[in-house]
Amino acid sequence: MQYPNRRENKANQEVTAYIENLPKWQGEVSSILRDMVHETIPEAEERIQYKKPHFLKNGHYAAVISPSKDAIAFMIMNANGIDFPKGFEGPAERKWIKLREGDNLDLTMLSGFLKQASSSL
Repeated sequence: MQYPNRRENKANQEVTAYIENLPKWQGEVSSILRDMVHETIPEAEERIQYKKPHFLKNGHYAAVISPSKDAIAFMIMNANGIDFPKGFEGPAERKWIKLREGDNLDLTMLSGFLKQASSSL
């Protein structure tokens, strides 16, 4: 599922440059995740913090895109009380899933968890 670009007015040029400088597949996945975050949380603000893209809602962390050598970790913050399926890692307050080249992105699932986690922010 492709999301329409909802970040026109909230795009942070540092985040754009960061994603454009990733290896091709990581940039594509990160761009799709970025669009999904803005579709799920229209008021989200984005910025580079701790050397990776962070997304905030009302000044609170909502999500993080964290590239590594062979994966992209997508982290959902404020995850307490949410029952995540197998494949997600992390402590109760934040969960992440590692996406590797060729993996199918379940944007509906990720958006649902993000919406649930960010609803109280």
